[in-house]
Amino acid sequence: MSSHPASVSGAVAPDPLIRKHRTAGATLTVSANGAPLAGQEVVVAQRRHKFLFGCIGFDFIPLANGETTTDTGGRPSLGEAPAAGSQQVADLWFDLFNFATLPFYWGQFEPVRGRPNTERLLTTARWFADRGVVVKGHPLAWHTETAGWLMDLSNAEIAKAQVERIRREMTDFAGVIDMWDVINEVVIMPIFDKYDNGITRICREIGRIPMVRMVFDAAREANPHATLLLNDFDMSAAYECLIEGVLEAGIKIDVLGLQSHMHQGYWGEEKTLATIDRFARYGLPIHFTETTIVSGHIMPEEIVDLNDYQIPEWPTTPEGEARQADEVVRHYKTLLSHPAVEAMTYWGLSDGGWLGAPGGFVRADGTPKPSYDALRSLVKGEWWLSPTTMVTDADGRVRFDGFLGEYEITAGGRTVTFTLDEPGDANVSVSL
Repeated sequence: MSSHPASVSGAVAPDPLIRKHRTAGATLTVSANGAPLAGQEVVVAQRRHKFLFGCIGFDFIPLANGETTTDTGGRPSLGEAPAAGSQQVADLWFDLFNFATLPFYWGQFEPVRGRPNTERLLTTARWFADRGVVVKGHPLAWHTETAGWLMDLSNAEIAKAQVERIRREMTDFAGVIDMWDVINEVVIMPIFDKYDNGITRICREIGRIPMVRMVFDAAREANPHATLLLNDFDMSAAYECLIEGVLEAGIKIDVLGLQSHMHQGYWGEEKTLATIDRFARYGLPIHFTETTIVSGHIMPEEIVDLNDYQIPEWPTTPEGEARQADEVVRHYKTLLSHPAVEAMTYWGLSDGGWLGAPGGFVRADGTPKPSYDALRSLVKGEWWLSPTTMVTDADGRVRFDGFLGEYEITAGGRTVTFTLDEPGDANVSVSL
């Protein structure tokens, strides 16, 4: 049953549920030298959200590595928007997001066997992590964009190479990337027929659940502390059946990943909540791993595979930008109103990335759209505690309501941090 009571009109009012599930009423007791700090001005400020507001970081790999545009040469595209990797756009990225997804598509990460692009991606991951961003790798196993050289191997050799690849990346990036989409789009994997590839071959031979077991066991062994996701775009009952089979087989999944590319139109609150409820029943946290909402014309509904829609130009429009801003706000509010959702990754800050779509919050020229401003007004406005001066009472206490996350308190030139981890009432003691 949904945890969302409907109004008379059938619409959901998300804001009370957001406050219920995402905020704490904090009583903060401040002491100094073992005694309550009574009647003193203190400044309380939020530093980080607990909720993971994410976006891909593909665009910034050259910037993080100090490369110029000529350095990249003929390196294949990873879906980057044409002019998205500038410092100007990076500043917009860091002002909004706290969670980055980096690309580990095998065919581009290791186009020549034994020569992985480890250092470049590790430098990028550290660039994000040093700025307080949680980093996720995507994906470790996928039939699309996989290594072409697998086709020269037997199925047993492909499976061995896949396991070794997982162990290598999980080990090399441990401590910098401790969250991974372990396997991507397993529902379609054994029946994928657009072209032959090594991963479909072995999944067809051994089956979906043994395939999931193989890759998750390898990942869990390589980094027992990592958060491991099962990720898919197929929101039909087929994904539910796969999840049930995987869990019944005793395979430990940490997070369920749900994709929500909306090139063919905004899902709406009812569909989004119904989808979350269907997958929340497994008792696992949910991440919306890939979301896009376009600000141009809507892709025709008869397109089955979004990748088949290839057009010369797909411009953003003023009308589309206004629509996108409204839908982005509604979508984020819907996700935060449901307690099962812990993260949301938007698939590209700038226009012109995947499929050339106007799906970003920033135009191709680097200027923010209304959707960027609207989302920022939530994440760093309505859902954020800016530096706020308060006065402690006789017992050294101040009280405030805040979104879950990391905070700091400053008084007398000294600063300490604290966290609000759970919704509801919170009692926190700090010593300055």
